[in-house]
Amino acid sequence: MNKFWSPAVRDLTPYTPGEQPRLNDLIKLNTNENPYPPSPRVLEALQGEIGETLRLYPDPDAERLKQAAARFYGVETQQVFVGNGSDEVLAHTFQALLKHDLPILFPDITYSFYPVYCGLYAIEHICIPLSERFEIRIGDYRLTNGGIIFPNPNAPTGCLLPLAEIGALLENNTESVVVIDEAYIDFGGETAVPLVKRFPNLLVIQTLSKSRSLAGLRVGFAIGDAGLIEALERVKGSFNSYPLDRLAIAGAVAALEDRDHFERTRLAVVRSREWLMRELSGLGFEILPSSANFVLVRHPLRDAAELAALLRQRKIIVRHFRQPRIEQFLRMTIGTDSQCRALVESLRAVL
Repeated sequence: MNKFWSPAVRDLTPYTPGEQPRLNDLIKLNTNENPYPPSPRVLEALQGEIGETLRLYPDPDAERLKQAAARFYGVETQQVFVGNGSDEVLAHTFQALLKHDLPILFPDITYSFYPVYCGLYAIEHICIPLSERFEIRIGDYRLTNGGIIFPNPNAPTGCLLPLAEIGALLENNTESVVVIDEAYIDFGGETAVPLVKRFPNLLVIQTLSKSRSLAGLRVGFAIGDAGLIEALERVKGSFNSYPLDRLAIAGAVAALEDRDHFERTRLAVVRSREWLMRELSGLGFEILPSSANFVLVRHPLRDAAELAALLRQRKIIVRHFRQPRIEQFLRMTIGTDSQCRALVESLRAVL
């Protein structure tokens, strides 16, 4: 501990991202990256942006990107906020919309950045236990609160909350903001964006990292009532005037506009996921129902940490979470068909 640290820093427990190994011959199934390349139109857009204009600042409002997202989701431009990855959008959301006197609510097993933001911004929170089947029960959230947030599908479980359930939750929670984090929604769920028209307290957050293969560009966005978006803009304007560079804006616009590539690649991931789940079930794994680009599984006869180590020896990396209730689970990203086959073959060998 450094004597120059501020008191706030001493108590922080930072988020730990998934390992990014430097070896090139590994099959990397630990960070939920898309196994397919981004749209060729994205690459063309990036090439077109490389030139003399890089000496100039980008558009601080990323208006082109807001317009592209608004067209895709059928909303107004003033209902869209964009940021440097959905993590930055989430960070601004915690500060702008979830920092109140009452505690916020989120699941006990969920995206582990949520408690980190609570620590960073001194926000009280209550963890609501998932069911024995690792599902979100909206009845458990009928508590007085300063806000509600959860991913849908949830992470790292992959379990989906139907849109009707989200609507019911909003009907019974009108005095605080409800944030639906839809990082994985394109792999099997129905976005909650249409509900924004009915509920001014709903904010939907998405990323281009997963279903559009742009994890390296860092682009995220939120859609909600214009009043919520204005709060995010006020925080952003007090933090970083230029969160998205010229390349990120150009690439993100191209990705949103190429719907054919988006549909092909996301459906390819879904097909691979269904195949992998069948194969893993045949090997004796218990698998949570997934609507994401990953599966959370456990084997009743084998220790999860041991299996992860054995796979690593075979140059396959999966994610092991050392936390209560899921310490015997492994999260496996859906790779290409050949990567999925290699995973199954390796598991068959070590089992």
